[in-house]
Amino acid sequence: MITETVATERPSYDNRKAFAEELIELAAHDDRIVAVCNDSVGSSNLVGFRKDFPDRLINVGIAEQDLIGVGAGLASSGLIPFVCAAAPFLTGRGLEQIKADIAYSQHRVILCGMSPGMAYGELGPTHHSVEDLSWLRAIPGLDIVVPADRLQTRQAIRSAVDDPRPMFIRVGRFQVPDVTPAGMSLDRGRFQGIRDGKDVTIIATGTMVSRALDAADILEAQGVSARVLNAVYLAPLDVEAIQVAARQTRAIVTAEEANVAGGLGAAVASVVAQLEDGARSPVRILGLTEFAPTGSTEYLLEHFGLTPEAIVDSAKEAIGHG
Repeated sequence: MITETVATERPSYDNRKAFAEELIELAAHDDRIVAVCNDSVGSSNLVGFRKDFPDRLINVGIAEQDLIGVGAGLASSGLIPFVCAAAPFLTGRGLEQIKADIAYSQHRVILCGMSPGMAYGELGPTHHSVEDLSWLRAIPGLDIVVPADRLQTRQAIRSAVDDPRPMFIRVGRFQVPDVTPAGMSLDRGRFQGIRDGKDVTIIATGTMVSRALDAADILEAQGVSARVLNAVYLAPLDVEAIQVAARQTRAIVTAEEANVAGGLGAAVASVVAQLEDGARSPVRILGLTEFAPTGSTEYLLEHFGLTPEAIVDSAKEAIGHG
């Protein structure tokens, strides 16, 4: 179901807070839930969890491969481990263990990539997690969830407890407004239609969803009708939603706070390229193509054209709107 959303000035929130609150609430009623971290109690927002459940927090120190191995062991014992670490180190240093110990072995481990994208700002490319979507999408058997706001973060945590699959969740640090329409559920492998439109489709994920909605407002004022899809699941991928967008609108623009090589845009372009009925709408992909310079998160998003205005320009160019 597609719901019309009008962009306004909205307060913004740190999704890590919603993550911590939901995890504590669930753990209070389910003693299988444990948290594992890599000397990141503070940055993973686990201070409250440690206070309430000191015997259910395991800190392995700065050892991400061990972190994931411990999580797999806990899962094999019937527990539900939430393995938390800064996203660049969780996925970069522990990629082999994610592949072999989690995805291949199908252990129910919830990998929580904290502060993804360029949320660490001035700390630079060593702390930016912009490759995670690319290399994790190459691993079969691992769900990839990128919540766009507080509600979706809470929904993702609840889903992870109810679903016996291994999962990676991007838990955002950069503050974003709420964008999920009231009553809209999180369905595995499905994009969310949060604005209807007939001229162009904007498919955005995570921090970029609110910016896509702002771009749709600007486009509407200029006579362009934009559909907005929230790509909350990157794996499984909502192939059907992409196919429908390619057939019903004149172009697709994707936006992600990630490297474009192998991420959301690449996934969308691959689906469109394989359509057999000739409905190959032009695709424009917005994201990172190089290492980032030093600067705040807001500056870096602007530097790479991850703004409502840049989305507008790409949409108009794709459909030939002057």
